[in-house]
Amino acid sequence: MLKKLSFLYRILISDLQKAIEKQSGWRSQRNRRSLLEYNYEVYHSLDEIQNWMYHLNETHSDLIHMFSVGKSYEGRPLFVLKLGKRSQPYKKAVWIDCGIHAREWIGPAFCQWFVKEALQTYQTDPAMRKMLTQLYFYIMPVFNVDGYHFSWTYDRFWRKTRSKNSRFPCHGVDANRNWKVKWCDEGASLHPCDDTYCGPFPESEPEVKAVAHFLRRHRKQIKAYLSFHAYAQMLLYPYSYKYATIPNFSCVESAAYNAVNALQSAYGIRYRYGPASSTLYVSSGSSMDWAYKNGIPYAFAFELRDTGHFGFLLPETLIKPTCTETMLAVKNITLHLLKKCH
Repeated sequence: MLKKLSFLYRILISDLQKAIEKQSGWRSQRNRRSLLEYNYEVYHSLDEIQNWMYHLNETHSDLIHMFSVGKSYEGRPLFVLKLGKRSQPYKKAVWIDCGIHAREWIGPAFCQWFVKEALQTYQTDPAMRKMLTQLYFYIMPVFNVDGYHFSWTYDRFWRKTRSKNSRFPCHGVDANRNWKVKWCDEGASLHPCDDTYCGPFPESEPEVKAVAHFLRRHRKQIKAYLSFHAYAQMLLYPYSYKYATIPNFSCVESAAYNAVNALQSAYGIRYRYGPASSTLYVSSGSSMDWAYKNGIPYAFAFELRDTGHFGFLLPETLIKPTCTETMLAVKNITLHLLKKCH
């Protein structure tokens, strides 16, 4: 048909089903060895990630404390790792979450990579030692646990949570449109069957409510909020819901500029950076805007690789380079934070 209409086209993925199967459930034979040999260059199911968290909690109790901030709609625990040296009674903190959108598997892969790097380089890398001595990191490898599990078992391209709607047969809410900041305005949908459905009311999703509650309780301590998404190769900061300049723009903008340069130094991958509304699109009810509005001065959302060739099906061979370069950006932002610019 495309030929007949003389459209120019190129095939990006010749067999989508095969590409999907290569990444999930059909590989039960692969790398299921002990956690001592945990493979950070493959995607992991929710069970594997949670077992990995339990394991780290037991084997690295000097640097890691695992806790739950609540339960998901389907009753799964919402686990967070608190990472850092218990060096002084009070320390500033950085919040990092991955996997708000279920199909963006590179997010949870990065969260795990970050923890691995911290544990492996803490002794040898002065920058990492400084970060873990002077700060705590709250890391949530899978925010949308129900959706993530569903993307492994039923629908690889699932995005939302899995809550049920009484009046519609459609499941789920976009967990990044469900926050109490210009809720359900531009860039969000009121229809339960849409991918950007904002939910029946703000914080209707137990996952969003639990994290918002935790962040509110620790708002004085948490100085940076970092959320990892895919895909677009962008580093975004507020506002998402309107075209306007944030009060501490120069600080945040220079942090973003430096982070993107650090990222590019690894493999030459260029990230665009800027306010989310003008760099990506306008969206209301996002976690980043909410964090910023609730007093967290550095709020960023990363859109990791790529720019659409593989899209959500980023091959496992690209996990390592993606995480390596992203690590440079995150360290850069974190060290910037310690230099006191607000």
